[in-house]
Amino acid sequence: MVTLLQRTRNPLIVAALLATTAAAPDPDMARWKAEAARVTITRDDWGIPHVRGRSDADAVFGMTYAQAEDDFARIEANYLTALGRTAEADGEEAIWADLRQRLFVDPVELQAQYAACPPWLRTLMDAWADGLNFYLATHPQVSPKVLTRFEPWMALSFTEGSIGGDIERISLADLKTFYGRPTPPTPEELGAVPREPSGSNGIAIAPKLTANGRALLLINPHTSFYFRSEAQMTSDEGLNAYGASTWGQFFVYQGFNAHAGWMHTSSTVDNVDQFAEAIMRRGDGWGYRYGGETRPVAMRTVTLRFRRPDGGMGERRFTTWATHHGPVVAAKNGRWVATALMWRPVPALEQSWLRTKATDLASYLAVAERKANSSNDTLFADDKGEIAFLMPQFMPVRDDRFDYTRPVDGSDPAT
Repeated sequence: MVTLLQRTRNPLIVAALLATTAAAPDPDMARWKAEAARVTITRDDWGIPHVRGRSDADAVFGMTYAQAEDDFARIEANYLTALGRTAEADGEEAIWADLRQRLFVDPVELQAQYAACPPWLRTLMDAWADGLNFYLATHPQVSPKVLTRFEPWMALSFTEGSIGGDIERISLADLKTFYGRPTPPTPEELGAVPREPSGSNGIAIAPKLTANGRALLLINPHTSFYFRSEAQMTSDEGLNAYGASTWGQFFVYQGFNAHAGWMHTSSTVDNVDQFAEAIMRRGDGWGYRYGGETRPVAMRTVTLRFRRPDGGMGERRFTTWATHHGPVVAAKNGRWVATALMWRPVPALEQSWLRTKATDLASYLAVAERKANSSNDTLFADDKGEIAFLMPQFMPVRDDRFDYTRPVDGSDPAT
């Protein structure tokens, strides 16, 4: 009997499953066995997994399996948040955060984007889902709260590894009030309660300032304990990255390979805008003024499930609204407020993966041409002695007729 996990420093090639393997569809299990046979996971003295696969996809399979061994609950919690399904585990009060997420994250759209994405990326997402599903199939004692089966497209819902995405700048109190439950802002939203200090530190030092003439990179992410896992991923296709990955993501978020290192720090750059829309009735729906024309407000029904106190499932449906700026999230002084932020799942996931294989500044910048890193600064250093500081890559192009530094108050039309 052999297992996928080897807790000594000697690698073990997987050849069979535990005798306790749970039942699974035969085609799936055959595929999972074949993938597992191409992966070794070696745990060092600190328990950190060093994953090796024949292909990059094999390494992803082993990476997600190892993460699930360490903390499946955090993986599931992260994807419940990303997919807008937390209320299915935690109850109806969580439905507002789910609604906020689902204003941007549409499972049908993500499935279509998965089907149309580059084959190499689809292969990685397939391996990601297989690794998690293989873990669940071989660990019947693990009881997921909601996600008993992972689908490859789900990886597109969570492509950026920092704490708190741009979407969290949208007030839940305002969202509740607009979509059906008048709610005062929280003390935190009003600024009455000081926010806990947060942020990360990174330092890149040029060769001329170091004793040995080589560039140095300090990676010091400020996160809550156990927010990220630590691992090494290698493959016969040239992958060799070590560092921190946010639970459930299959790329090294900040770390290094044999030639280069990258560090992300949180940024407060103004990359999220709100637009006060002038709304008017238009037939059976709504319209809004944009310049000299009236455009229809798009309508979409979002259905959310939630866990009842007795353990059963309830359901709520919301009619949501959006302009070309983005989803409507509030009403202020007689105007509907739409939020614009970057939401480009496929380029974001491509960039997060490909930068782990960049070997110098030029190749890192080539990957960065996808311009899908919306909210993080980047510090970079390589073994050529190159260092760099990169700003976030999403800055809205703004008409200088308007003052975008002023909070939405309805005094100017949104154009």
